[in-house]
Amino acid sequence: MGVVLIDEAHQAGATTRAEMILRVEALRKSFRSGSQEITPLEGIDLSIESGELIAIVGPSGSGKSTLLHLLAALDTPTNGTVYFAGNSLCSFSETELAEYRNHTVGFVWQRHHLLPDFTAAENVAMPLLVCGTAVGEALRTAGEWLGEVGLGNRAEQRAGELSGGEQQRVALARALVNGPSLLLADEPTGDLDERNADAIFELMQRLHRSHHLTSVIATHNLQLARRANRVLVLEHGKLTPGGEQLPGSSPSMDRQGSSGTVSPGERG
Repeated sequence: MGVVLIDEAHQAGATTRAEMILRVEALRKSFRSGSQEITPLEGIDLSIESGELIAIVGPSGSGKSTLLHLLAALDTPTNGTVYFAGNSLCSFSETELAEYRNHTVGFVWQRHHLLPDFTAAENVAMPLLVCGTAVGEALRTAGEWLGEVGLGNRAEQRAGELSGGEQQRVALARALVNGPSLLLADEPTGDLDERNADAIFELMQRLHRSHHLTSVIATHNLQLARRANRVLVLEHGKLTPGGEQLPGSSPSMDRQGSSGTVSPGERG
């Protein structure tokens, strides 16, 4: 069985109605902390159509990061299955999993994890270099992506000298440089002020549309979440549709201010 790559998945859906690109069945994840068993995900079912932009909200520690890691094949479930384009990730060989992680999925972390002494272009080029792309071509492609995120004139700037908003733009370019079909973002605006958070989310929306992505974004920011095609609430191990009141049952979310963000001590 071969991995279904971006072009195959998206070209197939370009002329027909949206296809089911990601499907999760009875997904459960548990781990031990001392003598206690922690179960952040308990029987999750989820279907995502190609081209959707989905926001997942929930209190700190509810399992949002865990779910994204499972969708990205960065972790394995205790029970249940994640399907991409109809194929179970559990059936992928190690080579196919590496291909999936490197070419099908683009992942944005809350903390950008850039190499501070490397330039913006060098940071963006890293995934290409890991896959064997020639240095010159990798840097040229990285420069093009930096232009896409509004940093074309900052390509030679060291990452450690950039502002927080600029660093997250570099991280977004790095996530997309290999041309993935899936964009998974774990609290991508969590460390930013309101103005930069709004700008980053708007940029992600634009790239989502222009590059025909399927995007899943975990966020504490309720105002930003409402811009998605669909909002889901993850709480007590269960995933439910989000309504107008998001998500009223959670005290940690109720404590959020008018900006829809939480204080640093509440993130997780």
